Amino acid sequence: MGKIALVTGASRGIGRAIALRLAKDGYRVWANFGASKDAADSLCAQIESAGGSAIPVAFDVAGGESVRNALEPLIESEAAPDIVVSNAGVTRDGLLAMTSQEDWDKVIDTNLGGFYHVTKACLRGMLRRRSGRVIAISSISGQMGNAGQVNYSASKAGLIGACKALAKEIASRKITVNVVAPGFVETDMVKDLPKDELSKHVPLGRFGTPEEIAAAVSFLASDEAGYITGQVLGVNGGMYM
Repeated sequence: MGKIALVTGASRGIGRAIALRLAKDGYRVWANFGASKDAADSLCAQIESAGGSAIPVAFDVAGGESVRNALEPLIESEAAPDIVVSNAGVTRDGLLAMTSQEDWDKVIDTNLGGFYHVTKACLRGMLRRRSGRVIAISSISGQMGNAGQVNYSASKAGLIGACKALAKEIASRKITVNVVAPGFVETDMVKDLPKDELSKHVPLGRFGTPEEIAAAVSFLASDEAGYITGQVLGVNGGMYM
């Protein structure tokens, strides 16, 4: 059947690029989406037309029951994923003094809670198999903080701490856990930002591409990265060193 890669938030942006890259690497992709069914179907069709294998998988990463209901039957019928990429995320930007409880909870529950729900659902099978890769997509905001993004920075910093702790828990089972922390990347999330002005603050002078983030994930998922765990790979053009 071949190895399986689960990518959350795979219907667009960085998640889509990761799904395409892992499919190219030979993985059967489980492409998670929340509401963007058409985009997920389009992604899977693109992968299939290129000779790969992919299926769309609908669930809300922030909901434990939703995650379990979607993944448990798949894992039982096929296998636990060999690669789990926690990419799904949201923003609700604003100064903390003006941040509602709803906006705080939405960001934490999706960005950090989603990692918990999805990883836990897949982990037992990975532990039994004594192999696997867990990769979380954090952010430069989780490393250095960003004004107006206290909730987002907290969630992304939390991912880094969670992955470092989990890496220690499961290293003896030959499962690695790592983080990719992008800087500014050309996606819908930054489409309204002043790109030319912000690029001046990037030592390499430009935004990154989703494909560059996907390449980092591909490396961490590979056999060549088998001795790397508990690490944060910054793909940020030099903004944070």
